[in-house]
Amino acid sequence: MTIKTITIASRESPLAIWQAEHIKSKIKILYPDVKIQIKRFKTQGDKLLDQSLATIGGKGLFIKELEEALLEKKADIAVHSMKDLPMDIPDEFQLIAITERSDPRDAFVSNDFDSLAEMPKGSIVGTSSLRRQSQIKAKYPNLIIEPLRGNLQTRLNKLDKKQYGAIILAAAGLLRLGLKKRIKTYLGTEISIPSAGQGALGIEVLSGNEELNKLLKALNDIDTSRCVLAERIVSRSLAGSCTVPLGAYASISENNLIIQGFVALPDGSKIIRAESMGEKSEFYKIGKTLSQLLIDKGAKEILSKI
Repeated sequence: MTIKTITIASRESPLAIWQAEHIKSKIKILYPDVKIQIKRFKTQGDKLLDQSLATIGGKGLFIKELEEALLEKKADIAVHSMKDLPMDIPDEFQLIAITERSDPRDAFVSNDFDSLAEMPKGSIVGTSSLRRQSQIKAKYPNLIIEPLRGNLQTRLNKLDKKQYGAIILAAAGLLRLGLKKRIKTYLGTEISIPSAGQGALGIEVLSGNEELNKLLKALNDIDTSRCVLAERIVSRSLAGSCTVPLGAYASISENNLIIQGFVALPDGSKIIRAESMGEKSEFYKIGKTLSQLLIDKGAKEILSKI
């Protein structure tokens, strides 16, 4: 093995640094002699906190600077939340590993209420996601959804200052930062189908780096990869981004992969759901089947209105 040092590119937020440190520790276990360092980069998505992602360019704003660091050889790998990684990765880059998934669910966080169902008419729920907004509005039309941006602690601080009656966050981020006590309840898929890749981390490198690829492929969790790639197939097939209220979630039971998905109008006035399943080795086919089921139910008509 000729690789002596690996530099990880990471966003600056506490959660992103936790994720980079997590991958660093995984590499260290496998290769204790390799020196690993983390370089922090501020992305456009971290700078533009006064606008919704849907209006300023979507999830790619959290990725661009990290990919530039790879191109400029300032870093060897970039660590991403898979839910933030755009569906189409440029040819210059390669996703070489998706690590074992944490809890993929959305979490209900409130100081005053135990669940969405308990919140009275006109209560304000904070979320940065059209995906969450549309599903909550479909099930609880009397609640008011307000935008919520910033890193995890910033969002919690806004809740604590009574700007919101509740906020919806990815459970994985709260759990990773030791904030499980802030979660009042987890939202099942009957209320909120997660974003494609939610709860999983991905490792991106420059294409053609076979030595690094060979070194790090042991970090790839096969079943997590199957689930996440199936979810991303659905999102890609239906032009999924921050501007489209769409979700997909796959799970594996024994040898079977089951995937659920939805597409909706942002106000939740129209929402369609579907489910597909099959042998887990055929994850690509199962994801394509779900995409077609959603299209058959009218997904394209919904998307054309957005």
